[in-house]
Amino acid sequence: MQDSLAVFDIDGVVADVRHRLKYLDRRPKDWGRFFAAADRDPVLEEGVALARSYAESHVLVWLTGRPEYLRDVTAAWLRAADLPADLLFMRPPTDRRPAREFKARQLARMARESSVEVVVDDDPEVVARLRGLGYPVRLADWVPHSSTLQKAQEQEGRT
Repeated sequence: MQDSLAVFDIDGVVADVRHRLKYLDRRPKDWGRFFAAADRDPVLEEGVALARSYAESHVLVWLTGRPEYLRDVTAAWLRAADLPADLLFMRPPTDRRPAREFKARQLARMARESSVEVVVDDDPEVVARLRGLGYPVRLADWVPHSSTLQKAQEQEGRT
């Protein structure tokens, strides 16, 4: 169904952020350098192939915890990976809710307008929360989930 949504996360799903995690493993965390390197994320082929496959028959929507100021960088990265970048939902500047809460709220808004056919995310807490709310969710498990990224997403509300 072309009006059904396929909602994909970016980091850990189509973009490999592992090269940036070193900036979060130190004290204090260097969020500036972490986000500044987002344009150099390698493509995760399995996630990109899955996104392209869903894009053939669904409206592809990106729901990321990346901060809003990375919109241009993120859209350019998606286009360079030959992925549509039109529907990109990002974290507002002052929003520090856990990723599971931020994404659940955004998804509820989307679901009022369209049918959500699938949500693909790499964060087990996001997946559990969305599944508990009745959404069809797929865990992106092609890259081992990082405890550093988990803390950034769920405790610090930064990505």
